[in-house]
Amino acid sequence: MSWLDDSDDLDDDFEAYDESSFRTRPNPKANRPRTKRRPAHEDAQIGRVLGVDRGRYSVLLDEDTPDEHAITAVRARELRRTPIVTGDRARVVGDTTGDEGTLSRIVGIVERTSLLRRSADDTDQVERVIVANADQMLVVVAAADPEPRARLVDRYLVAALDAGIRPLLVVTKTDLADPSEFLAHFDGLDLRVFTSAQEEMPVDEIGAALVGHSTVFVGHSGVGKSTLVNALVPSALRATGHVNQVTGRGRHTSSSTVSLRYEGPEGAGWVIDTPGVRSFGLGHVQPDNILAAFTELAEIAEDCPRGCTHLHDAPDCALIEAAERGDLSETGLARLDSLQRLLQTFADKAEQSPGR
Repeated sequence: MSWLDDSDDLDDDFEAYDESSFRTRPNPKANRPRTKRRPAHEDAQIGRVLGVDRGRYSVLLDEDTPDEHAITAVRARELRRTPIVTGDRARVVGDTTGDEGTLSRIVGIVERTSLLRRSADDTDQVERVIVANADQMLVVVAAADPEPRARLVDRYLVAALDAGIRPLLVVTKTDLADPSEFLAHFDGLDLRVFTSAQEEMPVDEIGAALVGHSTVFVGHSGVGKSTLVNALVPSALRATGHVNQVTGRGRHTSSSTVSLRYEGPEGAGWVIDTPGVRSFGLGHVQPDNILAAFTELAEIAEDCPRGCTHLHDAPDCALIEAAERGDLSETGLARLDSLQRLLQTFADKAEQSPGR
């Protein structure tokens, strides 16, 4: 027997709880639910990143056309973990007129052809991206004041070869000292060398090597890099400094990386000026990429045992055996010496790594 009276009408009792009377709380932010799907931005324009200043990117659109102009853009939220650097080819949307007060948005990066990187030191595996899509590196070093550092130049060369970038070298201040002994350190390398003095700066010769290329300029502080950039691109107005007579160190004058267009009698190119550095970590470098830059030696090295270091004490190294048999020309011997020096730079880095 039920305790409910037959007269009880359950349907009537629960009418007050009908779902149709339920009201949802309005969205306080009045925004749509989040989604992982992002718009394709098929209408995005592609431009060259010229530089960055406090989160604002200068981007050149319609390059080499009558409509060429620069715009200011910010990074889209979905790219917050993607490094965007000078030289990148960026996809931008929004107001791309470049008018004063307008702001565009970078929504993507075109696949890079090269990426020049460095780490804080040799034991640091965290890489710092310097520039993208450069195909040449011009290493600037002074013959004196400050004294040239061959091992620092070696590190620049290793980083360039690892990135697949052609290295060039310019020695400034040759009116203060003879660079011959220093340059002998690089015999055997496929390295074009320019020399520059205060009254004899080879602007046209260096400029001709820049035509049709994106060339990143690197060098120790105080070697005259900004002076050279200003000579090549008079509108650059890059700050120049001096060398401390007590410490022998130059003052950092270029505080940011920026792309500048070079225009000379033989054509145009891009100069990418970077801040001066006193160290260049190689924590990210793969040694096989160094060997690959020495094409004829890489072919001989195919007969080396697995894991061969190609250094002077490497057992059964095909390169060393070829040298001992006299199979290498004088140029080949010089290039082998250069290769071993660069590989030794990398080996020294490995010995300094934690756990060794």
